[in-house]
Amino acid sequence: MRIRATLGVVTGALALSVLAVPAAQADDSAGDTKISNVVVNGGKDVVGGATGKKTFTVSFTATDDSGIDWAQAILYHGSDIESSDSGAVANSSDGRATCTEVNATTSTCKSSFTLESGANLINSVAGGWKVWALAAGVDADYVQKDNAKGFKVKRASKLTVNASPEPVKKGKTITVKGNLTRANWDTGRYAGYTSQSVKLQFKKKGTSTYVDVKSVRSGSAGALKTTVKASVDGYYRYNFAGTTTTPAVAAAGDFIDVN
Repeated sequence: MRIRATLGVVTGALALSVLAVPAAQADDSAGDTKISNVVVNGGKDVVGGATGKKTFTVSFTATDDSGIDWAQAILYHGSDIESSDSGAVANSSDGRATCTEVNATTSTCKSSFTLESGANLINSVAGGWKVWALAAGVDADYVQKDNAKGFKVKRASKLTVNASPEPVKKGKTITVKGNLTRANWDTGRYAGYTSQSVKLQFKKKGTSTYVDVKSVRSGSAGALKTTVKASVDGYYRYNFAGTTTTPAVAAAGDFIDVN
């Protein structure tokens, strides 16, 4: 197994040192060691706010006929780990995963990772990330996967709504305003998400389901604005379906009293 001691992955203030990273840019193995069932953040996208840290877990199953000696996972953004432009090392002191024996041949391995806005999270790395994983058997067999699992790291989103006037007479015009914003990891603030299609939805009083009314495109600073005719009491909200870099979000409903 050709591995080197350290990997430098730098973005802004980030510099990573890891336990073991392969010199080759391809999967490698010897013997019968296997990695499977890789799960990142419980199967959910990793979402980072404008500031602060996001800590989550990566787990996988490792098998070898002699049992598992040790394992490791590294998270990175880029075409391959050698040319990655951001990443995260496990929070353990030596970078290794914590492996719990299931039986003589199988272990469940887990690592905790932290991503920090403005450090290893900058706007340009929102989207697809990968898991590099390595497992070694007691008999020195091993398997290394450069892309054991793909997952999404996204910029947190917010959405507001305000319907007015209220109360309003039936048949009169209601103006529904709002704002779609998302985390800007480079500035540490939330900023308008422009040119995005957002659904205006309505839920009639006494019912439990929102229905689509129309689509509205976000403008400058993520502003949303449209008009509808008042008909019955109920709740208006905006609903954003999300993108590859930004999660879906729905505003809390704003009640309109029609009389």
